[in-house]
Amino acid sequence: NINGIGARYVVLLYSLKDGELLAVLDGRLITDLRTGAASGVAARRVLLTGAATVGLVGSGNQARTQLESLAAVYDIDSAAVYSPTVANREAFAAEMSMKLGFPVTPMGSAEAAVRGRQVVATASKARDAEPVLRAEWLKDCRLLCAVGNTRRQFAEVDVACFRNAGVVIVDSMHALEEAGELRQAVAAGALPATKCATLAEVVTGAKSVPSEGLVVFKSVGMALQDLALAAHYYERLAGRPGTVMAPDVASLRDRGKVLAGA
Repeated sequence: NINGIGARYVVLLYSLKDGELLAVLDGRLITDLRTGAASGVAARRVLLTGAATVGLVGSGNQARTQLESLAAVYDIDSAAVYSPTVANREAFAAEMSMKLGFPVTPMGSAEAAVRGRQVVATASKARDAEPVLRAEWLKDCRLLCAVGNTRRQFAEVDVACFRNAGVVIVDSMHALEEAGELRQAVAAGALPATKCATLAEVVTGAKSVPSEGLVVFKSVGMALQDLALAAHYYERLAGRPGTVMAPDVASLRDRGKVLAGA
């Protein structure tokens, strides 16, 4: 655990032509950005009437990219955020209000942050099978983006959210076997396969999004999303002065021999 970061990982981008290592990218940053971008893609298919109001549960980097992506799609009038740590939610609200140009208000509970909001995003550190978000708070919600949990044993939103949704958008159908809240909803009979659509199906028009009612986007992520964003940044940054795209493999091999005492 260095500087409060418990895990560090990278994305390695290789050439399909000859297997050359093209770039080494910060995996945490790629994950935060592609998760926000995926919600933005889903949001573009969910129409709203008038300016949007947004509620957030979570105040970390993924909550930031959620709000940024939603702001790129919708005309947002205001937002509210809840995090169990007062200092974190207050800092998030001040930072994002300044950055995005609309008021973001810190709230004392998840319910207060989301009730009455048209768009809700959960990017919490779900560490329990007990959800942090309940469907009874979402009577005015048109779009719910639930992105904080990817593990089987945890749940971020309750089963009723999926039961009440007209459609549930997922990265892929494999997500139904991964995230705890999806597994709970399937087991409870609240999420038949006919209610599910992959993000690709929605984007291509193979499946439609209802013009009213609740839409849930439940994201657990896909390697293809990481690859697409990594390729985007490689093309954008390659050749820019000061950018080191990938270390020389031979030098890494030699360094490894030295460290191993070879």
